[in-house]
Amino acid sequence: MMGEPSGDDPPFMEKYKNLLDDQEAMVGQAAAEEERELPLIDLGELDSAEEAAREECKRKIAGASREWGFFQAFNHGISPEILGEMTAEQVKLFRKPFSQRTKDVEFNFSAGSYRWGTPSATNIRQLSWSEAFHVQLSDVSAPTACPTHLSSTMTKFAEGTRELAEKLCKILGEELGEKSNYFEQKCWSKSSYVRMNRYPPCGPNHVFGLMPHTDTDFLTILHQDQIGGLHLVKDDKWISVKPKPNTLVINIGDIFQAWSNGIYKSVEHRVIPNQTKERFSTAFFFCPSDDTLINGYSQPSIYKPFTFGEYKRQVQEDVKNLGQKLGLLRFLISPP
Repeated sequence: MMGEPSGDDPPFMEKYKNLLDDQEAMVGQAAAEEERELPLIDLGELDSAEEAAREECKRKIAGASREWGFFQAFNHGISPEILGEMTAEQVKLFRKPFSQRTKDVEFNFSAGSYRWGTPSATNIRQLSWSEAFHVQLSDVSAPTACPTHLSSTMTKFAEGTRELAEKLCKILGEELGEKSNYFEQKCWSKSSYVRMNRYPPCGPNHVFGLMPHTDTDFLTILHQDQIGGLHLVKDDKWISVKPKPNTLVINIGDIFQAWSNGIYKSVEHRVIPNQTKERFSTAFFFCPSDDTLINGYSQPSIYKPFTFGEYKRQVQEDVKNLGQKLGLLRFLISPP
């Protein structure tokens, strides 16, 4: 059954025993203030015969991206069958023995695709109680990849979410007065990726399933189960997002915030694991190629120009040296 914990979890307790024994650090984990629903948008309105309905839907998308950085979407065009297949294949993947999950070559994934915990964690606040397959789309579509039900399902999921991401990014650009095919030119299929997440149950230890962060991309599209656990910052408070069936969660990433000159918000979010039930989610990250120059759509920009590759390298360097991501703060022309 999907809700039953796996009998072969990563060795969290063994590897992170010293961090988990630090009770004083655990006390600092802030609870969410309340459970709230994200702005809910019917994307089917984009195909309405009424121009007024289409334009109102676009305004809602842009408004949520400015005020929340997040929204939930239904009638999004990705069939329930594809989403259901994706979840089922993901669950089967995580049901494989832990020793087999670590061997990426068995799944035709690049080395390092499978990840668990936080190797660089030096305290409990930096630990993520989760495991994931972080899969470049080039791994799925490569001519040498062996076709499997998993790869074909991932391909269908990725194609649907990529098309949706392109549509939403184009709308968000047009709402700023920027009408171009910028996103189609810069965000190739192979530069984006899919991340399959599993959050094992984690008793009353008060650890993060995924530590607080912002996404390093243009746009993220998330399909999650109904267990809950996604939190985000709204009005300087952590709130818990109430899951809604048959919806996708959409959020703005750092690169879109930089390109929009800070108009659209890349908002900090995290995952809190359930005490008794495992949680699954699948995310599509819409990314440009590494050599894409990110500069504000209008000038003067509040951020220094940078390439996507440069930004990723800086994030990795900060996480390694400081234990956390500084992100766009590194590129502000006038830092606070």
